[in-house]
Parts: sequence; structure tokens; C-alpha cells
Amino acid sequence: MADLPIVTTIAQLRASLATARKAGKRIGLVPTMGALHAGHLSLVRETQNHAETVVVSIFVNPTQFAPHEDFDRYPRTLEADAAKLTAAGGTDLIFAPSVGEMYPEGFATKLVVGGPALGLETDFRPDFFAGVATVVAKLLLAAAPDAAIFGEKDYQQLLVVRRLAADLGLATNIMGAPIIREPDGLAMSSRNAYLSPGEREIAGRMHLVLKRIVARLHDDLPIAAAEELGKKDLLKAGFASVDYVAVRDAESLEPLASLSRPARILAAAKVGNTRLIDNMAV
Repeated sequence: MADLPIVTTIAQLRASLATARKAGKRIGLVPTMGALHAGHLSLVRETQNHAETVVVSIFVNPTQFAPHEDFDRYPRTLEADAAKLTAAGGTDLIFAPSVGEMYPEGFATKLVVGGPALGLETDFRPDFFAGVATVVAKLLLAAAPDAAIFGEKDYQQLLVVRRLAADLGLATNIMGAPIIREPDGLAMSSRNAYLSPGEREIAGRMHLVLKRIVARLHDDLPIAAAEELGKKDLLKAGFASVDYVAVRDAESLEPLASLSRPARILAAAKVGNTRLIDNMAV
């Protein structure tokens, strides 16, 4: 099985895609930070439904990490990632730029998105979405894909990217793909590799807590009460701390007084030193 081609510069990326674009092929982009797992591979499969040429970007983006976060120890496994994509099939090209390629000397631009970027993650990671928005905009401008697929595990991020693309008038169709879970329900994440066996057992209880919250909401428990019980349940399940458990409008992420429109329950909590997020439709 032939190895996938890997390009490392924006110029190479554009040149590599020029032939496909000239032939009228639709281009799909799957942006990742590497350390690929089955969830990422599901995004590739979904992209194949919307494009004839699939690009996977692999870039650990420094601007979305705060100084105290895990940028330095975030797993970087390009060779293994390329092997997984090759074995799975469906990917045509890997874009793996350096930090210097994405943020050359003198780089001084930052994109700030409002709307769905306000609250939740930004209450605890104030600069996170500015970093995400900036790098995603650069990737979309570099590849000019017809479609870009993001996993719903990072639900707030998905809505932020949709807002970004709409506000900038980008032609790319921003699409979400369902969360892929482990057999015990834990949402797949590259950060799961940080968990010890005991922490991994605790982490698997998060989705059970979310399911319990959804059931309580459907039994007409008030939203505020369901959120508070959810926080207590996460702590009882062994999580070290809870950043938020919040029921929000599924499109805008605005707080809800009642389930009068489609909603999403979102949660962030730490087990040991590892911060995990998850969400579920209500």
C-alpha cells in the first residue's frame, strides 16, 4: 500500500490541489491536531460522502493553548497518523505544516468570534477560540475546500467555525459529524491517552451523567436544577472538578429558560489532571 503524500507548505498544498480543482473534483478538508483515533477516521469517511478529494491537516496549533496547558506534551505522532490514514483509505493528501509556516515571523493577526464563542469554554480558556478561529481561517483559505468536517464532540467549536465561515463569506460548507464513543460511552479524544487506568474508568461515567440529565429534563425537571444535579453527579462519579454543566440552545448556545427549542447539554470536567468535554442532544 503506497504511502500518502505529505505536504508541509501552503504553496505545496495549493499546487497539489490544483489538478483536482481543475478537473472539477470537490475538495474536502478534515482539520486535526493529529494523534488520530477512530473518531478522526470517521470524519474522513464522512468527508468522502461530500468530496472526491480528501485532505487531512495535522497541526498542533500553539495559539489555542494557554501557557499552563499541555501544548508541549500534546502527542505528536505524524508517522503513526499517516499509517492509520493509509490503512483506512479515503485520504488523498496530508497537510502537515510547521509552526513557522502557519505563523511566520511578524505574524500579527488574530480573529475574534462572538456569538457562540461567548461563555462555556471561554470562561475557562479565554484565548482558545481566537486561536481556533485564526488557524481554521488559515486552513480554509489555504485549501479552499468545498466542505470541511468537524466532530460534534467539540460542539461549541463547530458552531464557532460555522459563525466564522458565515461572517467572512467563505464558500466552504462547514459540517458536523457525530461523536464516536468507546464501548463504555467515553467520547473519543486524543487526550484520553493521558488517563491512568483508574482515571479512564471514571472518565467513562461522564456520558452516563449526561444521559441522566437528559432524562431528568424530559421528566420536566427545571433546567437550572438539572444542571446542578449534573455537577454533583460528576463529582460523585469521581471527577476532581467540574467547569460547567450547561443546557443551551443547540444553534446559538444561548442559555435556555425552558426546552422550547432544540437544546444541547454540554459539560467540562477534570479527572486527575486531564480535562474532558462532552455533549449530548436533549
